[in-house]
Amino acid sequence: MKFKVALLAAALVASTSFSAAAWQPEGDVSVIVAYKAGSGTDTGARVLASAAEKNVGKTLIINNLPGADGKIGWTELVQSKPDGQTLGFINLPTFTTLAVTPGSKFKVEDVIPVCNHLTETSVVVVKADSPYKTIKDLVTAAKEKGDLRCSTNGVKASNHTAAQLLAQSAGFKYKAIPYGGTADQLLALRQDEVQFSCAKVADVAQLIKGDKPELRVLAVYSTERLKNLPDVPTLGESGYYDKWYGSARGLVLPKGTPQEIVDFYVAAFKKTMEDPAVKTAHENAGLELDFMDNEAFGKLIKEQETFCRDVISKLY
Repeated sequence: MKFKVALLAAALVASTSFSAAAWQPEGDVSVIVAYKAGSGTDTGARVLASAAEKNVGKTLIINNLPGADGKIGWTELVQSKPDGQTLGFINLPTFTTLAVTPGSKFKVEDVIPVCNHLTETSVVVVKADSPYKTIKDLVTAAKEKGDLRCSTNGVKASNHTAAQLLAQSAGFKYKAIPYGGTADQLLALRQDEVQFSCAKVADVAQLIKGDKPELRVLAVYSTERLKNLPDVPTLGESGYYDKWYGSARGLVLPKGTPQEIVDFYVAAFKKTMEDPAVKTAHENAGLELDFMDNEAFGKLIKEQETFCRDVISKLY
């Protein structure tokens, strides 16, 4: 009996030692966001990072590295040590669009997927007091004038691509004006520097609410109307681009990161995003939570890489 007890005690010690030896971050974890504070990506990243700290066991510090349409932040990300102390958010399809561009300083294979965080549908927006009340009003004016200005979140970035899809499917020309990110492009619209813009639902959620909304959504890039915007038509309903388009935002690690570190973060963020309180916090922020594990997110990244080569490359 004493022998069995001794064996059991030894097994418990071994189990405890193994758990203690499992990988954990050694200090604060840097989370690179390639856009400025206040952008849609930054807002979502901060909501998730704050909630995930109890599961990661360390403080997650958002490191905003905006500029060059995301290239600055993502170049820093892929060049970071693969030691688990640096995570990064990527935006699809912007990341894959830039990754397949000749001369890019990073490629899809330079990151290891952790999980998808958000999936967001794109929308066409104008100022609340714009003379364009419908998407057909906007298209008609764009065809007649030929020089309407549209703010974007950067050259060939996700919202620029959305504008291209609209313009080419509707048959009009326009002037794309790149800004440092979505927050800046929407500010330009609100300040009358441009006549329309394309963004994501979460980006405009707080700007279309209340007694005095600042923006008006004219159409959504979806195959069916969105439940939170039931009165807004799809582009397809109006005879324009008839497929879903939007953005996915997720977490990645630098190439070379050991599998045990990847597994640690997949588990930590899965537990975080399954928390009912976290789901509610995202809903209150107008964010469409959409967890995918590393395998599913990796598949999505590869699909977006193909979409960029076969579709987006032909838009510019």
